[in-house]
Amino acid sequence: MAKEKDSVLVIGAGIGGLAAAIRLAARGLPVTLVEAQAWPGGKMRVTESPAGPVDAGPTVLTLRPVLEDLFSAAGTTLAAHLILTPLPVIARHYWRCGTKLDLFPDPQASAAAIGAAFGAQARTEFLAFDAATRALYDAFAGPVMEAPCPSVFGAARAALSRPALLPWLRPGLTLDRALAGQFSDPRLRQLFARYATYVGGNPQLAPALLALIWQAEARGVWAVLGGMARLAQVLAELFISLGGALRLNAPVARLTTAQGRITGAILADGEGLSARQVVFNGDPAALPWLLDRPRRAPGHRQILPRSLSAHVWTFAAQVRPEGMGRSALAYHTVFFADAAQDEFAPLARGQIPKEPTVYICAQDRSGDPPRGPERFQFILNAPALPAGQVRRKDMPCPISPCTRLARFGLHLDPDPTSVVLTGPGDFATLFPHSQGALYGLSPNSALSTFLRPTARTRIKGLYLAGGGVHPGAGVPMAALSGKHAAEAVLGDRISAARSRPMAMPGGISTGSVTTGPAPSR
Repeated sequence: MAKEKDSVLVIGAGIGGLAAAIRLAARGLPVTLVEAQAWPGGKMRVTESPAGPVDAGPTVLTLRPVLEDLFSAAGTTLAAHLILTPLPVIARHYWRCGTKLDLFPDPQASAAAIGAAFGAQARTEFLAFDAATRALYDAFAGPVMEAPCPSVFGAARAALSRPALLPWLRPGLTLDRALAGQFSDPRLRQLFARYATYVGGNPQLAPALLALIWQAEARGVWAVLGGMARLAQVLAELFISLGGALRLNAPVARLTTAQGRITGAILADGEGLSARQVVFNGDPAALPWLLDRPRRAPGHRQILPRSLSAHVWTFAAQVRPEGMGRSALAYHTVFFADAAQDEFAPLARGQIPKEPTVYICAQDRSGDPPRGPERFQFILNAPALPAGQVRRKDMPCPISPCTRLARFGLHLDPDPTSVVLTGPGDFATLFPHSQGALYGLSPNSALSTFLRPTARTRIKGLYLAGGGVHPGAGVPMAALSGKHAAEAVLGDRISAARSRPMAMPGGISTGSVTTGPAPSR
């Protein structure tokens, strides 16, 4: 196990791991990034279809300044590497009663659309809600989301500085109940309650504070040319250009320590990698199985209970002209369950809803609707696997999403049969010890924000990043976790590297011991 004086090992090439690795390599440190899968990006992955690769992971890109800051830290700009298209419609929403509603980055445009669909009172209620959630977001972004170690006292100070926010912070107030007092129309309550699911929460249980998630989208949503997986690939290429070494198909079997300090990792094939510091970008729930002293891993309260999982369909098809027609879909479209209770009450019991909400990402619709087959991702919320189970065969989804959509009048041609379906059991296999949960710790507790593991651990030299770590789930939040981890690594070093390595040492390797020295693909 050759040891470099200043080496850093990053485990997991998800967005958090990539963000940490880029920032550390940009500071001149020798960084090796190992990834268990054959692709960089973690959950940001693709499946194949006749129309091309389909995004099978995150689909919503918000808070663009977080990415711009990451590229800036690497000495470049986001615009030099990626083309992002601002979406004119944040999301389109349908209810079976025939109501259609588009929301926009301009709050006045959203208010006008809500007024046209639901009436003047609903318009007034939305403007009040938008102002309140904007104040919530502004109050908590700095002391909580952007802080490396958020504290209850910091959050309390932020709340007390704006007394008008206190009603949203009442103990025991759920998002569902808060919205019932905000909107008179149940359809708007259903719409804005759904934002809790963006971080794996159930609005009937999650705290009212999660209403501020709306503001992340209200600040703009972007489509990435080439798909979301293109973002991960670009970040991997940027890391390599900074001198970093990326090794794919290199799962880690064990972390090694000595005298209470991290010393490296052992890969599944037996190869040892030694490092002065290690950033772990995986589910924190996996650490007890990787460490020789599990008691120093995050405790049960930091990883349990688990967030929601999902059933994800990816495929290519055409929208038939009859019924709703080819122009019915936006880039992001939501077809709501007939009653929120019928969806979230079963989820709270660990059951799959029979009449779920269907979310559609039509990733080829950043402009005009395409002609011919287009790529789709359908997402239906599902519970994670029960506690204590790391994998199992998925329970069948009780309804096909296409059957559900046909009731709205949306028909696909051909009726998709060549579909890749990923369920909670599949996610549990892809991401070990996650129980299939896509967002780590459940956000349903008012204290979950303060219970999540932070970048530093109780083992010297071991740091955490990823969606299961503060500040939580979502692409920008995972990128922020990588920033926190990199800052902790740099802050704990006795002396910083004095020079920046050239790009030659980098490259992608898909091999292990025997193929590691092979040229980059």
